[in-house]
Amino acid sequence: MSENENTFSGGLSVHEIKSNIEQHLAALLQNCDGKTAVGMAMQESVLGQGKRIRPLMMLLIAHDLGYAGEKKTLLDLACAVEMIHSASLILDDIPCMDNADMRRGKPTIHKKYGESVAILAAIGLLTRAFALVSSTSGLSGEQKALAVSELANAVGEQGLVLGQFRDLAGVGQNQDINDITATNELKTGVLFIAMLQVIGLTSHASEATRQRLSAFATDFGQLFQLLDDLSDSHYTTGKDRNKDAGKPTLVNVMGRDHVCDRVYHHFHSANEHLDAIGVAGQETRRFIHALLTLALAGEKPAMKIA
Repeated sequence: MSENENTFSGGLSVHEIKSNIEQHLAALLQNCDGKTAVGMAMQESVLGQGKRIRPLMMLLIAHDLGYAGEKKTLLDLACAVEMIHSASLILDDIPCMDNADMRRGKPTIHKKYGESVAILAAIGLLTRAFALVSSTSGLSGEQKALAVSELANAVGEQGLVLGQFRDLAGVGQNQDINDITATNELKTGVLFIAMLQVIGLTSHASEATRQRLSAFATDFGQLFQLLDDLSDSHYTTGKDRNKDAGKPTLVNVMGRDHVCDRVYHHFHSANEHLDAIGVAGQETRRFIHALLTLALAGEKPAMKIA
């Protein structure tokens, strides 16, 4: 992204926000026992060169909603979600799942530390994440309980767990577009929905606004998963290439051009939900615009996304 794409109105910079996230993550994980393999694996899995899309999105939405609470509260919640995401990546990569060798440009956690350490590190990150949400300052007891519930439901057997199961079970199977879309929502969308519901609660958003946030997150989750599928054959992702071969992804079923059309559809639908919310700022809109422009470089000729 260019500097212009990273600087928002009012001088808010994605680079600055991401730097705050990185510093907070490092502080939260500094008391991991770096002398044990599990502690080192936990730190390495989270503190690697991640995009930080989820915590960035949380902070930008909060800013757009006019959040007026403690900055530390937002950072705690955003970093908890990043820990949950990192734990899911560790588990996705292990041999009985996707059996991946590379993640974020480095050997996967199980490749470096072994499968048993990888599983324990993932469990450690999940427990730290939920402990962080339940103990963060600036939220009432009820808000903390609701936040934990939202995130737990997103991770559990009706969320990420089910999505991963469906993804594995679908290999070599014929699935229609609706089946694949439902799997994508479970694999990716449910965590986006839950984390923005948490931000809505924290920002004291109305029920109508929270419903729109859920609709926005649904579109963004689909968009994000499709961009990930499109990048499966790229050399620049830091992950194993062509891991989706044989899987019923929309790219494999519909072709790249049709998937690009769906990406633009979800982008415009997501923007409509932001318009309906009537957010105070434009940071989130500019962020996803820049994300989409960068991700689709070299794909289908650019369409109007402004």
